[in-house]
Amino acid sequence: MLKTAELSTFDEVNLFFDTAADRLGLTNGLREMLKRPWRELQVQVPVRMDDGQIQVFAGFRVQHNGARGPYKGGLRYHPDADLEEVRALASLMTWKNALVDLPYGGAKGGVQVDPGQLSNGELNRLTRRYTQNIIHLIAPNRDIPAPDMGTNAQTMAWMMDAYGAVHGHSPAIVTGKPVEMGGSLGRESATGRGVAYLLQEAAKDIDLEIQGARIVVQGFGNVGSWAARLMYDAGCRIIAASSVDGGVYNAGGLDIPRLQDFEKLSGGVTGFTGGESISNRELLELDCDVLVPAAIDNVITEDNASYIKARLILEAANHPITPEADRI
Repeated sequence: MLKTAELSTFDEVNLFFDTAADRLGLTNGLREMLKRPWRELQVQVPVRMDDGQIQVFAGFRVQHNGARGPYKGGLRYHPDADLEEVRALASLMTWKNALVDLPYGGAKGGVQVDPGQLSNGELNRLTRRYTQNIIHLIAPNRDIPAPDMGTNAQTMAWMMDAYGAVHGHSPAIVTGKPVEMGGSLGRESATGRGVAYLLQEAAKDIDLEIQGARIVVQGFGNVGSWAARLMYDAGCRIIAASSVDGGVYNAGGLDIPRLQDFEKLSGGVTGFTGGESISNRELLELDCDVLVPAAIDNVITEDNASYIKARLILEAANHPITPEADRI
């Protein structure tokens, strides 16, 4: 997780909150109530690895605010996950759910692990143990996890099964589970589809013609790849895309269906033959109409904000722009 030297990610999110609170004229007491998480849990997650050794991972679940309804928020597996990051993401879920008038509060979970280094069996055992350790916090009408970075429908199936072993069959305990287990059709593409819809609306405000618009997508995971595909289908020209190891650039436009197939096989976009290699730093500074940061937080900072050439930035990731960069 990238941070500024002075502020944690949670502090940065609260700077944005304070700006809104100033406009609303909120009292200091109400501000403190809305900022502070209602409940935080930090657990150890011991897992027997395939070699027989026990490895212990740090796990977290933060329930930020439940005034609007049950807590709702994803579970991420990432080597840089920590309590500060999970706090920030939980608070963002509160504001996102409130913004679109959903009857949910905000929560988030995380495990400090690189899922790419674990076997399928190890991930299964990790998920079940994490679920057991937070099981007293979650319930279909209390706190409902979902997939996030490093987790997917299979992860949710394991969580649902582990919860059901204690409380009986409870498909409503998670969202984002496989359709065969009661999941929702369209869930996989939903976030990326929302980004594509936002482009259509935002383009009207800046008189941007969608057909042929030059799009740059940083992050080609679930959100970024679906956003890119739907924009591609709408006639946009996706000139660059990246994954954690680097990106690929083609001024004439990338073949997104081919790139999606390549990413599924290789786990990234580097090495794709339909364009030239480019770094994530170079990608952010490309001349384009729309930049879509869809990877990690704090990628646009005061150091690189003045080099961003995009007319429009669509924030598909959580908190991709620092407060300092936002003022630029």
